[in-house]
Amino acid sequence: MPAAPPCLLLLLLPASPCPLPPAPCHGALPVSAPRPKMAAGGRLPSALPAARVRAAFLRFFQQQHGHRRLPSAPVRPRGDPSLLFVNAGMNQFKPIFLGTAHPRSELSRYRRVVNSQKCVRAGGKHNDLEDVGRDGCHHTFFEMLGNWSFGDYFKEEACSMAWELLTEVYEIPKDRLYVTYFGGDSSLGLSADEECRDIWLQLGVPASRVLPFPLKDNFWEMGDTGPCGPCTEIHYDHVGGGRNAAALVNQGSPDVVEIWNLVFMQYNREVEGNLLPLPQHHVDTGMGLERLVAVLQNKRSNYDTDLFTPILDAIHKGCGAPRYQGLVGDADVGRVNMAYRVVADHVRALCVCITDGIYPGLSGAELVLRRILRRAVRFCSEVLRAPPGLLASLVPTVVEVLGDAYPELRKNADQVMNIISENEAAFLSSLERGRRVIERTVQQMQPSTNFPADVAWSLYGNLGFPLDLIDLMLEEKGIRLDSDAFNELVLEDAKRKAQGAQAGQLEGTDVHLDVHSLAQLRSDNVPATDDSPKYSYKLGQHEQYEFSPCQATVLTLYRDQSLQKEVGAGQRCGVILDRTNFYAEQGGQASDQGYLIRLGQQDILFPVESVRLCGGYVVHEVTAVETLRAGDQVQLFVDEARRLACMTNHTATHLLSFALRHVLGDRTEQRGSHVTAERLRFDFDIQGPVTVEQLQRVEQVVQDVIKRNEAVHMAEVPLALARRVQGLRAMDEEYPDPVRIVSLGVPVETVLTCDSEAARRTSVELCCGTHLLQTGAMEDLAIISERQLVKGVSRVIAVTGRQAKQAREVGQCLAVEVDSVSIRMKQRSTSVAEMQNLSKEVGQLTKVVASTAMPQWQRKELQTILKALQRTANTAIKKLEMQQAEGMAQSLLTKHCNQPVIIDTVPADSLSILMKVVNQLCDKSPGTSVLLLSPQASGEVLCACQVSKGCLPVFSAADWAVAVCTQMEGKAGGSPVVAKGSGNAKGIQGALTTALEFAQSKL
Repeated sequence: MPAAPPCLLLLLLPASPCPLPPAPCHGALPVSAPRPKMAAGGRLPSALPAARVRAAFLRFFQQQHGHRRLPSAPVRPRGDPSLLFVNAGMNQFKPIFLGTAHPRSELSRYRRVVNSQKCVRAGGKHNDLEDVGRDGCHHTFFEMLGNWSFGDYFKEEACSMAWELLTEVYEIPKDRLYVTYFGGDSSLGLSADEECRDIWLQLGVPASRVLPFPLKDNFWEMGDTGPCGPCTEIHYDHVGGGRNAAALVNQGSPDVVEIWNLVFMQYNREVEGNLLPLPQHHVDTGMGLERLVAVLQNKRSNYDTDLFTPILDAIHKGCGAPRYQGLVGDADVGRVNMAYRVVADHVRALCVCITDGIYPGLSGAELVLRRILRRAVRFCSEVLRAPPGLLASLVPTVVEVLGDAYPELRKNADQVMNIISENEAAFLSSLERGRRVIERTVQQMQPSTNFPADVAWSLYGNLGFPLDLIDLMLEEKGIRLDSDAFNELVLEDAKRKAQGAQAGQLEGTDVHLDVHSLAQLRSDNVPATDDSPKYSYKLGQHEQYEFSPCQATVLTLYRDQSLQKEVGAGQRCGVILDRTNFYAEQGGQASDQGYLIRLGQQDILFPVESVRLCGGYVVHEVTAVETLRAGDQVQLFVDEARRLACMTNHTATHLLSFALRHVLGDRTEQRGSHVTAERLRFDFDIQGPVTVEQLQRVEQVVQDVIKRNEAVHMAEVPLALARRVQGLRAMDEEYPDPVRIVSLGVPVETVLTCDSEAARRTSVELCCGTHLLQTGAMEDLAIISERQLVKGVSRVIAVTGRQAKQAREVGQCLAVEVDSVSIRMKQRSTSVAEMQNLSKEVGQLTKVVASTAMPQWQRKELQTILKALQRTANTAIKKLEMQQAEGMAQSLLTKHCNQPVIIDTVPADSLSILMKVVNQLCDKSPGTSVLLLSPQASGEVLCACQVSKGCLPVFSAADWAVAVCTQMEGKAGGSPVVAKGSGNAKGIQGALTTALEFAQSKL
């Protein structure tokens, strides 16, 4: 599917001795350049800027050790629902570790690579958010320097290169360094990693500084299952001076800190918990840039390095608070220094996340980012006493610090500032609402009780209040939160999320090939599935699509995480064939469904429920109706109606993407899409709301292309050639090489021509999906929904063909109904009942218009009309009721002239009218107390009363109404002045008597 940001396209460049130019870091330190001489006493020199530290790392591995240098992936995870954010350098390489990388993708060709990866740890398993600011080392956003080997070098080379970089390039004193290795685990049958220990000893590290540690410290795992292995860590002693600090390693001491972790992936954790050797060994290393820079700049806190000091200076200038002093704990009176650290860290995270397409929102990563922003805003306003807008004003400083390493930050600085400003304003408003909620709750609480957990949870979840802010506001009032009850709510929420995640993981797990099965397929030389027949279709004589038949051989079967030669009847399994015409789910398009039969057994159908692509193998999810064996010859039949619907909607998605850019501007970037047989979904960047007129123009652009019945051109071309297409937009995902280009109306060879502008005037995308051959078969497209997911990202849902025409017909019918109501409304009926019926009709139409599939532009138009009609109806009803009430009141005043109490029955259509009659009477006769009853056709009796203020507090309207309605077996309530209620008509005479007796007793 369409278009990847430029930074990701670099991932797809073909391998070469020097595939990418050096990163544009100012004053970068060449690997061979001499370092400043060591300071006296074995201290490090303090003049190495962070930019040069980063550049030296990248060049060391690229130039000295032949690593391919890659740009950072965005912090929005690519195709990995298990992650909220990219939280480690290895995330983008998980398909390699799991063996699922497509054999024709650039990813599968990587052997040794290096990069500096943007990472965020906030939310999920790795969550440092609440710790940020309390010390000098925790961060939400950080940079991970890493080098990887994929089946190339292993422990000896990895340790040797790490030691060389630290001690010879960065010139860190060897007597400041300690290394750890995995000491073994008898419960898992794992012996100590003596190979790693011996490598360090051979490199000259003293035995007293090579330390064994258990599983929790020196065995790294990707998750509950998957690739894992022992690791070796390098620790740095800030104190030095020739001492032996081995006892402080891994003890949480701020003096001895880990700076580099080298992971040796050699096992796979199975579902059952056991470990099996991986078919191919990998190296995954990670070193936090912030901590390394602190070491090389002789700082004990990351916040004292040049990665943060410019931001801290900008905070001081913007708020006027005392300068940052680096204080922590009790020494940090008023938490001013903590606030500096929180704001500096959080604004970096905000800049990176928003640039990479994660905006503050209400779920997932967006919700976490909203909490980060609100925590920063709160420290700005509550602690630093900064004026609104400080946070956004820091963005240019962040860009200055990080922009050379991550150029994408420079392109989106204005957008980042706008989003931060808008969200800050919204949160400051929420803060005020939250304070009112707390005030109101405290007033209603019984003495000596804890603050209710459900209210705190609502503040946390709905208004985005940080937990420590709730505690602080309650502490100021001398009240404590019911922590036990609140923790129960947290656990319940976590369980719900875990169950949802588990359900998602369980779905389809039978047909996801595990790493061992993939390795076995390759070692057995089982070829990747030839799925080119999925593109084998044509238009017949009557413009009907004809799909070519496909005959294949069962190569193997997959069940219970193992490859099998035979599967019995009733068993669910994955079927791997030598070739297939089924489309596997990828690129946002849902998979094909259909069935297969064995040759010679035409009457036995094996339904294909879904199809997945795994490491180049197409796996068909089948429930066997009879025994199925490897070697069976089968015929495949795709559900042609479903396939054609997916083709139609996929081509429509490309066309919609083009139309949105054409109407809304070239900065309209795709954020995601999903295509099914029923509809298509498309997410995109946008600065403001989409107007009715813009929606109409988008649909018109699409319909014009449909009417022209443009040819859809498709061709496979080398990836490097495809990248030259002018204006090409590619999605944030890996593509195989060669890659498939889909061009509407312009031949692929034309768009590939040098300096061709053709691609800018039509839809040209990299796409592996299946498409129509001509746009006319789409017939029509209607956008039936458009809404903002989060600030700056909108989602449209559209339908095509018959569904689109049906949506337009429904829209026209509803427009006629709205017109009818509008005409009747203009006739200005004098009957309250008639106007109330019209109001109900408007309300019902409003619900129907909101929920019915119809063109979104028309929905917006009708909703605007209905909103105005509802206001007109409400005004008319209120006016008619007032007129009716005034007439009744005048009649009652005449009947009960100069009486201190009026008790009577009157006809009234509603409690609202009855109440107005009471109000009118009391306004016209201020010293009179009034109680009126109104029998209804349903057998109910309405009651309304008002007591003269001169009779208070002896005479209470609420007590009066309760006494009367109780007599009628009903209920009532209100204030001392005004009250209302209802009861049963059987007791009306007794109620009138009670009303009079009650009034006489009080007067």
